[in-house]
Amino acid sequence: RISIARDETECQHKFNIACAHRFFLIGGSMWNIQDCYSLLKDALARGESIVLACKCTVRYSGRAESWLDTGDRVIIIKGDRALLVHQPQGSAPVNYMKPDAHHEPHLDNGKLILRSTHSKNKEAIEIGIEKVYFFNSHRLEDGQSISVQGTEEDMSDMLFENPELVEPGFKPVSREEQTKYGFVDLLGVDNVGKLTVVECKRYRAELAAVTQLRRYVEKIAEAKGIARDQVRGIMAAPKITPNAERMLNDWGFTFVSVLPPKYHEAEQAKQSTLDGFGN
Repeated sequence: RISIARDETECQHKFNIACAHRFFLIGGSMWNIQDCYSLLKDALARGESIVLACKCTVRYSGRAESWLDTGDRVIIIKGDRALLVHQPQGSAPVNYMKPDAHHEPHLDNGKLILRSTHSKNKEAIEIGIEKVYFFNSHRLEDGQSISVQGTEEDMSDMLFENPELVEPGFKPVSREEQTKYGFVDLLGVDNVGKLTVVECKRYRAELAAVTQLRRYVEKIAEAKGIARDQVRGIMAAPKITPNAERMLNDWGFTFVSVLPPKYHEAEQAKQSTLDGFGN
């Protein structure tokens, strides 16, 4: 239950604290509140990321006032001093505090009280901890930024550079053509010179996407001063629902199955490996 230290000095430090507070617990045992108070205070002073599961109450004051009665929660304090309180279900925190909060633990009648304040945002959270199920802290480092690929913008870029994916003879004219209802993903002309609006969807095209395409086609026709039937509409997506395809056909539009770049790339590579197994 003791977190792995980054180096020998940190390992010895954590080991000394664990020994001083009789920290070697049998699985399933509750942690001593006094022990957890000392470990929490030490981890906060060292700027470590902290995760603890506990039975607690939560009182919040700031954007509104809220009270969460006794229950089991997971509390996370990150290295930048952001605080999150999670219930056992769901992905979103039930309470949170942004980075640069100040956290101060203290003991009160056998309870561990964690008071967190954010002076800039005029917020305060007070967590009253009755029992601790587990505690872990460690100095974490991560300087990377997430790289997002395969968005609808990437998809329209791909079609602009590879117009044959739309259909033979298609020639792109512009991207992000503005209309009253938003921006057209891709505008071009087909092999007979007819103005064509291409709407891209990363996943499955549904009824709302077809309605959106129709609005774009109507507004492009209006802006160019031509009849509605002089502008084509093409829906580009990996797949389309049956109802959306019927609506698309009723309005004289076309569906083209196109995978956005990097679409399920790892899964496809894995499947290819499995398909070839045993051959």
